[in-house]
Amino acid sequence: MMKLYRPDEIEKRSFEIITQEIGDIELDAKVAPIVKRVIHTTADFDYLHNLCFSENVINIALEAIKKGVDIVTDTKMALSGINKAALAKAGGKAYCYMADEDVARKAKEQNSTRASVSMEKAAELDKPLIFAIGNAPTALIKLDELIKSNKIKPVLIIGVPVGFVNVVESKELIMKSGVPYIVARGRKGGSNVAAAIVNALLYMAYPRES
Repeated sequence: MMKLYRPDEIEKRSFEIITQEIGDIELDAKVAPIVKRVIHTTADFDYLHNLCFSENVINIALEAIKKGVDIVTDTKMALSGINKAALAKAGGKAYCYMADEDVARKAKEQNSTRASVSMEKAAELDKPLIFAIGNAPTALIKLDELIKSNKIKPVLIIGVPVGFVNVVESKELIMKSGVPYIVARGRKGGSNVAAAIVNALLYMAYPRES
């Protein structure tokens, strides 16, 4: 007979199953919580192999979170998935400019994408930023341009857009940008993955009571 779990037991049991199915694959202790949370979100064990982390990125991210870093996403879905209460513990806020009227207008004028223009708008924020990109490769391409022109220096880029057009290439750009990154190499990703990575970092910075 199938056992029914209480709501507070479901996540715990899910992570137990994930750990069991990972088996003998050894994960670095610092990246394991992120990999496992992404698998928990997607039920896709390919993330054991396609999540890439730049050197010392976890320590860099956690230090920034504890200092009140802001987060910029490329979708409302990613924005809604981020734990705002945890982010706010040090004064951090989350933003998504995709639906802003000025972004839409400028994108039309430039024959560009809203995602690209929203990165330009984010570059005007006078504060350390983490970018969580789960949908638009054009956002990553624009970030790479802004980095090269010294218009922005992100604390971290979470580059996990999903799809087929320019997705793989845009992620590779970020991995060569010199900026700390967490990237899902290949075609897989999504806004839910971007939010899951952010939340994993937040829970590492501010552990939840069990």
